[in-house]
Amino acid sequence: MTERPVLRLAQGQGKRLRAGSPWVFSNEIAMKPEYRQMEKGGLIRLESDDGVRFGTFMFNPHSLIAARLLDRDPAAEIDTAWMFRRLETALALRSRIMEGTFYRLVHAEADGLPGLIVDRYDDVAVVQANTAGMDRLMPLIVSGLRALLPLRAVVARNDAAARQQEGMAADVRLLFGDDASSVVEEGGVRFSVDPLGGQKTGWFFDQRFNRDRVAALASGARVLDVCCHVGAFGLRCAAAGAASVTLVDSSAPALAQARDTALANGFADVVTLRREDAFDALGQLAGTQERFDIVICDPPAFAKSRKDAEAGLRAYGRMARLAASVVATGGFLFTASCSHHASADAWAAQIAFGLHRAKREGRILFSGGAGMDHPVHPHLPETAYLKAMLLGVA
Repeated sequence: MTERPVLRLAQGQGKRLRAGSPWVFSNEIAMKPEYRQMEKGGLIRLESDDGVRFGTFMFNPHSLIAARLLDRDPAAEIDTAWMFRRLETALALRSRIMEGTFYRLVHAEADGLPGLIVDRYDDVAVVQANTAGMDRLMPLIVSGLRALLPLRAVVARNDAAARQQEGMAADVRLLFGDDASSVVEEGGVRFSVDPLGGQKTGWFFDQRFNRDRVAALASGARVLDVCCHVGAFGLRCAAAGAASVTLVDSSAPALAQARDTALANGFADVVTLRREDAFDALGQLAGTQERFDIVICDPPAFAKSRKDAEAGLRAYGRMARLAASVVATGGFLFTASCSHHASADAWAAQIAFGLHRAKREGRILFSGGAGMDHPVHPHLPETAYLKAMLLGVA
C-alpha cells in the first residue's frame, strides 16, 4: 500500500472526532500550503496534535467538510474487497427491514460510505456520488454492486447540488448496461421510473411509508395532492379507493406521467389534473366552497441554502395556512419538508402558525421523516433532512 499523507488537527481540536463524529471541518485541521495542492478525494491518515490516530479519511482541501471518515483503521486497504463488505452490509440490513427489491440501498455516512447514495430498482442500481472521494471510488462501487446483485444496468445520477460544493461537475450517464428504465410497484400501483431523466434518482423512496399512512385513510375520500410531481401520493390514494383525486403541479411532463400511470392502472376516471402553481391553486380553492377530506402538500425544498432558511420557513407556513383552509372538517392534512436548512422545530412551528392563521384546529397524528432504508448517522442528526407531519383538522 502506498503510504498515505498524515494530516494533523490544529491544537485543541478533535473533541467531535473523539465523540464519534465522522466529519472534520477545514478549520479543525492544521492546514499547510501543500495540503491545498492535494487531489480532491484522496486518502489520508488523520491524527491529533498529540499523536492520537483517528483512521483513514477522504480529504478535500476545497470543501468545508475537509475530511470524512472511511475506516477507523489508519492502514485500511480501501480496495475491491473493502467496498464489497460495505455494500454487503448495507444490503443485509435492507434485506431484513424492507420488503421486495425497491429501496435505498446506501445512505451515505450512515452506511459507512460518505456522500454515496445508491437506490435499487430491482435489477437497476442508481448511484449518486456527492463527495470527491466516492467519485474516485466509483469503479469499486460498480464492481461491488454487480458482484452482489443481478443487475442489468447501473446509472450515475451525479447532478446533485452537493457536488458543486466538492468542486465536481455534473455527470448523468449509464455506467453499465443498455436500458435503465424500470417500474416501481407500490401499494398495488405500478409507476414507471426514468433514472436518467427523472428527478433525483428517479423515485422518492423516502416518502414510501408516509404514502402508506395517507393511503390507509383514503377509502371514499376526496383527495387533493399539491406539488404532486408524478402523483405518487394521490395515485396511491386512488388505488386505495378514494372517491376523487385532484393532482396539482406546475410541471407538464410530471403531470403527463401521472396521467399515464392513472390510465395504466385503471383509475383515470377518478383523477383530475391541474397544471398550476401550488400557491395559486390553493388560494383559488380556498375562495370556493370546495373542500377535501385529505390534502397533501409535499413541496420541493423552499430553503435550499442557509441564507434561504427564514424565507423558506415563511413559505412553509403560508402553504400550511392555505392548505388547512381547504381541508374539510374532520379531514386530514399531510405536509412535508425536504429542506435540510429548515430545522424540524422551526418547520413544525410554522405549520402550527399556518393552521392558526387559517383559524383551524389541528392534532398531530404522526410526526417523522424518511423510512428505515434512509438511516441517519447518530452523530450527524442534521442529515435527517426529511420532515413529515400528518394532522387531523377540525
